[in-house]
Amino acid sequence: MTTRQMFNSKQQPGHFDYTLRKQTGGPGQYARVVGYLEACNEFFAFDNQITGGAIPTEYIKACEQGFKDATSSGILAGYPVTGVKVVLTDGDFHQNDSNDRAFQFAACQGFYQGMSTADAVIIEPIMDVVVTIPTACIGAVQVNLMARRGILQDIRTEHNHTELKVQVPLSEMFGYATQLRSLTSGQGTFSMTPRDYQPVPESVQRSLIASA
Repeated sequence: MTTRQMFNSKQQPGHFDYTLRKQTGGPGQYARVVGYLEACNEFFAFDNQITGGAIPTEYIKACEQGFKDATSSGILAGYPVTGVKVVLTDGDFHQNDSNDRAFQFAACQGFYQGMSTADAVIIEPIMDVVVTIPTACIGAVQVNLMARRGILQDIRTEHNHTELKVQVPLSEMFGYATQLRSLTSGQGTFSMTPRDYQPVPESVQRSLIASA
């Protein structure tokens, strides 16, 4: 699980209208793609709404590939993009200068154009963490988990041991095994499993972008 960026589904779609026009004296390169990006529940989705042959059918696959390739590095700190649907609504071609390569490049640039007009957010993987510790250590362990941006979900105490269930960003769990041993004199244990992705706090997003 890696940090990614995604659309904020509460915002308006990101529109694009990109034209590649390149002439070098010989055969040129020409392609135009028009459409918009919106949030979806899949990693990537493509909806071809071209009608009337604005873009010939043989170039649609190249468009889809260009949009998909662009998701590998988005505009926010270069993180991959997820949860985005590309809707292709219009375009244009040239009888001699259009080809798969031209449309793939135009689609890639159109994606970046659409991203720049939309409200994207950086999201991060969240883990379900279960920590079992001596009850006498609960204070120090809980404070440490909160410092790691952990959100307590449940706490149960039985005899002299306490179990904490916490949701913690994966990025905050590095080095936790050593820290837990120190806080519990080697008696604490933990396990973690992937849960989902959630937006990072605004302060964290600003820091990630600034350090990119």
